[in-house]
Amino acid sequence: MSIAAANRPTSLAHDIPDDGEGEVPAAHLAPIDGPSAWVGNDLKADTTWRWQLSDGESAALVDAARAHAARGGPAAGFAAVDFPLPGLEPLVRWLGRTLEDGPGVARIGGLPIEQLTQDEAQSVFWALSVHLGTPVYQTWQGEIVRRVEDLTGGQQFAYQQPGEGGAAPIRSARMISASSGPLRFHTDKTDLLGLLCAANGIAGGESRIVSSVAIHNEIGRRRPDLLAVLHRPYWRMRPIDEEGERADKVFAMPVFSIGPAGDFTSQYSRTYVNQAQEVAGVPPLTAEQNEALDLLHAVADEICLQLPFAVGEMQFINQHVTYHGRTAFSDAAGGAAKRLLYRIWLTTPASRALPAGHAVQWGSAAAGSLRGGALPGRSPLFEPAGADAAA
Repeated sequence: MSIAAANRPTSLAHDIPDDGEGEVPAAHLAPIDGPSAWVGNDLKADTTWRWQLSDGESAALVDAARAHAARGGPAAGFAAVDFPLPGLEPLVRWLGRTLEDGPGVARIGGLPIEQLTQDEAQSVFWALSVHLGTPVYQTWQGEIVRRVEDLTGGQQFAYQQPGEGGAAPIRSARMISASSGPLRFHTDKTDLLGLLCAANGIAGGESRIVSSVAIHNEIGRRRPDLLAVLHRPYWRMRPIDEEGERADKVFAMPVFSIGPAGDFTSQYSRTYVNQAQEVAGVPPLTAEQNEALDLLHAVADEICLQLPFAVGEMQFINQHVTYHGRTAFSDAAGGAAKRLLYRIWLTTPASRALPAGHAVQWGSAAAGSLRGGALPGRSPLFEPAGADAAA
C-alpha cells in the first residue's frame, strides 16, 4: 500500500487518483520541451502571443456589439450564433492555437471600450469567448461572468497558513481576490480563463503569469526529489463559496501530472491545500510537501511575466500550463478610478486528456469534454442529458 493510501481518512468517501500513487515514472520527471515551457523575459520579447486589433477589426466588434444591443441581446449568456463575428475568424483560430499548442497565454489589445457601454463591452468579450469554447459556471449559484474588483474599500488581506488565526478559518481565495491585495500564483478550475480589463485603478494591479511547465522543469533541475513529491497527491478543499457544501469537500490530486497522451497538466491553489488541513481526518502536510510548495512559489516569482493591463485588453490563459496572480492595486477615493476586470471560464473541444484520477476535480478527464467549473458537466448555454441527476 502506498503512503498516500495508508494516510487516507476512512471518513472521506472517495478515491485518491490512481495516477498519484506509488513510484512516479521517470519519464514524468524529465524536462518538458515546447512553446509552453517559457520564462518571462523571453515571452516579453516575443510578439506571437499578442494580437493588436486592426482598425477594421475594432470597428467590426463595435458594430457587432451595437447591433446585438439594438436587437435586445443580453451582455452575456448568449450562444455564438447570436453574435456573429464576420471577418474575425482568423483571430479566433489564432487564439485557439496559441492557447493549446503555443505558450498557453494570449493577449488581445485595441478594443475601444470608450466607444462602448459596459454591457456592450461585456458582450464583445462573451462573444469572443463563446466562439472559442463553452462557458462553465463559476459558482454553484450560477455565476457566468465575474466582476473582479475590490469590494472591501482598499483592504489587503494576508494569506493564512494552517494553524494561524486562532479559531478563524483560512480565508478563501475568492475573498482575497475581492480585495485590493496581491494574489499569489494559482489556477482556476477551468480549461481556459478569460479576462477583460474594463477599467483601471490608479496604481498596481499588474498581471503575473508563469509557465507551470517551466516551473516543473526548473524544480527538476534543482531538486528532483521535490519534483517527485509534487507528482504525488496533495489533499485540497473544494471552495465552499464557489462549489457550495458538498459531502466530498476534500479530495487528493497531484500538483503536476502527465496525461494518457503525454500532455502536462497542473491544477493548483495553495489556499485550498491549506484549507484542507482544517478538515478532520486529512493527513497533515509533511515538511517535504511544504518545502516543495515553497520552492514552487520561489521559482514562479523568479521566472514569471509581470505586465500591466491596458483598458480594453483581453487576456486568455490555459490553466493546464500556466499559473496566474496579480500585484496589489489602489482605486481612487470616491470611485473616480476603479480597477474592474470581467472573468469568464471556458472549456474547449481542443482541450487535452487528463489522468483518469483527475475526474474527481474536473467531472471528466476526457479530451474535449464539457468539464470543470463549479458545476462540472454543465454550461449556461445548454444542459446536457442527465445534468439534473449529476447536480
